[in-house]
Amino acid sequence: MVAEAERRDLNVRVAGSGHSFTPVVGTGGLLLSLAQMSGVRSVNAAKKQVTVAAGTRIHDLGVALKGLGFSLINQGDIDAQAVAGAFITGTHGTGIKLPCLATSIAGMRLVKADGSVHVVDGGNQELLHAAQVSIGTLGVISELTLQVRDAYNLHEHVWRDDFETCMQRHDELAATHRHFGFFWCPTPQSRHMYCIADTADAPRSTTKKTADVCEMKVMDISDKPAMDTPFEKIAYSSEIYPMVYVPNFHELEYAVPVQHGKEALRAVRELMLTKHTNCIYPVEYRFTAGDPAWLSPFHHQDSIALSVSGQPGLDYWDYLRDVDAILRRYGSRPHWGKMHFLDTDDVTALYPRANDFRALRKKFDPKGRFLNDHMRMLLG
Repeated sequence: MVAEAERRDLNVRVAGSGHSFTPVVGTGGLLLSLAQMSGVRSVNAAKKQVTVAAGTRIHDLGVALKGLGFSLINQGDIDAQAVAGAFITGTHGTGIKLPCLATSIAGMRLVKADGSVHVVDGGNQELLHAAQVSIGTLGVISELTLQVRDAYNLHEHVWRDDFETCMQRHDELAATHRHFGFFWCPTPQSRHMYCIADTADAPRSTTKKTADVCEMKVMDISDKPAMDTPFEKIAYSSEIYPMVYVPNFHELEYAVPVQHGKEALRAVRELMLTKHTNCIYPVEYRFTAGDPAWLSPFHHQDSIALSVSGQPGLDYWDYLRDVDAILRRYGSRPHWGKMHFLDTDDVTALYPRANDFRALRKKFDPKGRFLNDHMRMLLG
């Protein structure tokens, strides 16, 4: 199909699960779905690597890995995405020592514009790091080889703190737990926007407040027996990571250098409490370690991921632009699948390997077959 698109002079983009909020997929040419190309293709138990078809959903991969005695090293809180689409846009979980999901990509099969296959593996680390977060601009990814680890259970605790208590414990909780993250909720209605459980009566809760509160979560590897209570749970890793979301929001998310995380959050909180009081979706706050992927939002930069959301159909662009203006002060970089305001010059300034990537992309795809208007503006 790609070779035929080349013959017909059509551009090519690939759709994953449709979770992205940016026009990374749109095209007037050939739009491919790899949803029927799914499942584990091969397992290398000695290397703890699995090769999966690109259209495999993260949830289905977790089920398969559990049966094989493996787990993903880390995972985000949504598991409906296709593996390729999620990993190569910079998707992450939380954990101050855990990099984004793309760093577990040990290899991939790329279909180039003429239909030929190019295999990327660890033999060329520079190419691998370029391809790990490449947003579909080097070719169509048909398979990914992922580094995994022995299966593990996670022990999850959730509770509620007021904002200042959360800020006081910020560094401690990040350092002493494998995973730590929280939602800041400006109003009592905020947590309902993301179906967040009411944790006011959780054993660890320090406040009964319903507004200006942080819904806290930590997770750690555990060998204790499985359990499930309203505020505490132990289960296989991929059964703990995801939350239940109603897809009723559009999201902007930037990776802020970790040393500026609390300051950036305070500024966004002040914005929401004073100027944009109608914007009540919770702010999500997570940690991610730096990594070597050229276009990763976390490229050689330990970060916190700060995300804000709004309801589709409402005009909240002024709010998003104000959040963008705040986060730009700190050299923050966006998640490629979520709303942002970057242009060509911004990409060049924020990503030290941006021009190296552009040169590589032109080598792989001289005609720009795998670009659309949005990607051409950023990386063309």
